[in-house]
Order: sequence, then C-alpha cells, then structure tokens
Amino acid sequence: MADHFAGEVRPLNFEQYSEKYKEFFVMKRENGIIEARMHTDGGPFQHTWAGHSAWSQAWHDIANDPENEVLIITGTGDKFYTIPYSTNPEKRKSSGNWESLPFREWSPDLMMRQYKESYKNLENLVFQMDIPTIAVVNGPGSHTEFTLACDLTLCATDAYFFENHFIFGVAPGDGMYLIMQELLGLKRAAYYMYTGENIDAETAKELGLVNEVLPREKLIDRAWELAREMMKRPRGCRYMASQITKRPWKRILAADLEHNMMHQHFDMAAQRETGTTDLRKYLPIKVPFTYLD
Repeated sequence: MADHFAGEVRPLNFEQYSEKYKEFFVMKRENGIIEARMHTDGGPFQHTWAGHSAWSQAWHDIANDPENEVLIITGTGDKFYTIPYSTNPEKRKSSGNWESLPFREWSPDLMMRQYKESYKNLENLVFQMDIPTIAVVNGPGSHTEFTLACDLTLCATDAYFFENHFIFGVAPGDGMYLIMQELLGLKRAAYYMYTGENIDAETAKELGLVNEVLPREKLIDRAWELAREMMKRPRGCRYMASQITKRPWKRILAADLEHNMMHQHFDMAAQRETGTTDLRKYLPIKVPFTYLD
C-alpha cells in the first residue's frame, strides 16, 4: 500500500517528550495509556513559572502523539500541587516564583507571556487533547482547574478544592472560578470565591466537582482500571466520545477564559500591593504551602 504521508513532519515521540519534561513530569505509557505525574525533585510538585510554562507545552506534545489513546494526570506523594513560600522577603525574591517581583514591575513582554501561557494551560488541555482524560487529585493542591476540566476526576479523601484569588487580593480569572461557575452554579461558585472556603473531598463529590473519592493508595490503580476499560472500545468511538464530552468546555473557554484572564492580569498590573506580598496575613487559610524557611 502506498505511503500517503511519505515525507511528513513527525511529532515528538514518547521518549523525546518524556525526556523534555522530566523536570516537571514523570511519564509512563502502557498499551496506549499514558500517565503524566507532576513532581519536583521526586516529591510533590512545587509551583514555579518554569513549571507553569511547561504544562501547555506538555499537553500539546502528548496530544500530538498518535500512540497516546487515554491520558491520566496526577501528582506525587501526599499533595497534588504546592506553593513554595518563605517569610523572608529576600528569599521570596530569589525563589523564581510568582512573588519574586510585583507583577507591575515585570516587563511588558514577560507580562504578555504570562498572560498567554496562563490561558493556554487550560486551552491546550481541552482543545488539543482529543482523547479521554482522567485526573487523579492525589491530595491537597492549588491549580486544580485542569483536573476538573478532565473527562473524569478522582480525588484522595484528604483533597480539597478552593478558589482563593479574591482572598489574596487578586481578581479570579485564571480558569478555576470559571470552571466552578459551570460545575457548581453561579451562586454557589460566588460564595466559595468570595469566602475562600475550602470544599472537602466528599462535598466535592456531592456537588459534582469530582466523580470518585478514594484512599490515596487506591487512586492510581482505579484510574488505570478506568482507562483500560475505555481501551476496550474502538478508537474511533473513544475519539468521538471525547469530542462530545469536551464540547461544553470548548464553548465555555472560547466565550470567557481569555476575557477573565485579561481582567485578572490587568488587576495584577494595576495594583500597588496585593495579598501575595505577605500571605501570612491570610493564614490559617488551608493553602498547600511548601515552606522554604
């Protein structure tokens, strides 16, 4: 049979992109199921702008590989995603994190990059990933918006969900609030946004944020069980089912995500001081920090 695609530009293969993102993800693949586990030095993922930037690129490369047929996203250890924080202002400035400089002091090019990459994280996951997606929230963590946008979401018994931008003095535009509005309803989402109150795992299941709540040690096995069950169906069926499932998210993101993101970044650029200059004033809000002190 003639090779109709002779001379094509091939996408990166698994070996190439698993090496490319090894500082941020540990990846493995078996029989078409790929698991991408976030980490920092082998432990729970710690927020940096470099890691934040890696997500949208990773989603693109994973989605581009035709050998990937179901995606599992998870974290490492007992926390899904942590925010490094130091009470020492000088250490904060050198941490390479979101508080290293007030956003108004960033260059216009860096502001534009941050703005674009922020909405591409969700956009690439939803628009590029044309395979079923399963998220495993293995413990407490920030930035769970992309786990809630996956087709299925499992979480540990001690996981919790929150929208804390407003509590920290920043407009809530990065996608979490938008997703909460869709899944929880407008009034309930507004309450959790304005109060910063956490939603525990069982409540998250009752409210429709997640599908299953399991002990941490059972989560990954259950995700793989679901993925293997999906793989029993024809590939075309999985593809079409995935597209139907993601269609509502595509409409929502296309309509509102960039609008909301622009409002958040304008707010960040306009402010002289935000709560992120000293998060201690808002504790003991249950944000999963990794303390640098």
